[in-house]
Amino acid sequence: MSEEEKKFLEIVDLKKGFGSGETRQEVLRGMNFSVAKGEFCVLLGPSGSGKSTLLNIIGGIDSADCGYISINGDKLEDMSEKKLRRYLGTEIGMVFQDCKAALCPVRKIGVQIHEAVSAHEKISKKETRIRAGEIMKKIGMDDYERVLDSYPFELSGGMNQRVGICAAMIMHPNLLLADEPTSALDVTVQKQVVEELLMMRKEYQTAMILVTHNIGVVRAMADRILVLQNGTVRDYGETKNVLDHSQDPYTQKLMNSVLHLKREHI
Repeated sequence: MSEEEKKFLEIVDLKKGFGSGETRQEVLRGMNFSVAKGEFCVLLGPSGSGKSTLLNIIGGIDSADCGYISINGDKLEDMSEKKLRRYLGTEIGMVFQDCKAALCPVRKIGVQIHEAVSAHEKISKKETRIRAGEIMKKIGMDDYERVLDSYPFELSGGMNQRVGICAAMIMHPNLLLADEPTSALDVTVQKQVVEELLMMRKEYQTAMILVTHNIGVVRAMADRILVLQNGTVRDYGETKNVLDHSQDPYTQKLMNSVLHLKREHI
């Protein structure tokens, strides 16, 4: 892998705060890390550590106060608004914690997916359905015709999450962001969704950044782990090294807490 591929996504000195004066809260305090092309990186850390804020900035939902993000050497801040909007829609996909809440409740799934795709390329409704159907079949939605003609409230939580994965992957982005995409699902459906994300990664060589608190998911999926605390990177490295051999006191404490909670629930 070339140096360019190793730094497919590069985050440099990223800072973000909310509020002003005495009430201002610094959420990201100089974030620095990179993700290689096709790599699966998991973000670990407690609530308030900056995980979701970081994903929102990478995905263009929010903006940083300073620092920069580059993908394939292109700085997002240097792009025109039109180019950035297109770039974020085609190069980056995002799967939300509750995809049903992110969908319009009074519009059919197929209509919403077509509107999202046609905002970035000239495509017929028929072509959109064919493309969506190809992805849906890969993630276990053989009855995709029915799904595309359904409203979000007519589908289960697991089906809506799969719709979210389809919507995020339909442009074949080079980077997928997923913010706790399985936390609202039962255990059996969680496993299926995780396996489907792994399959998407293998099929399209997509780099992924996932927020999760499930250590089992982390072991199964992650190439690297980024441990955050108070908006800073405390630990970063290969999965096994971080989970089992980290020398960072905070990471050790975090892992011990997870193991303690597991024993309590046995």
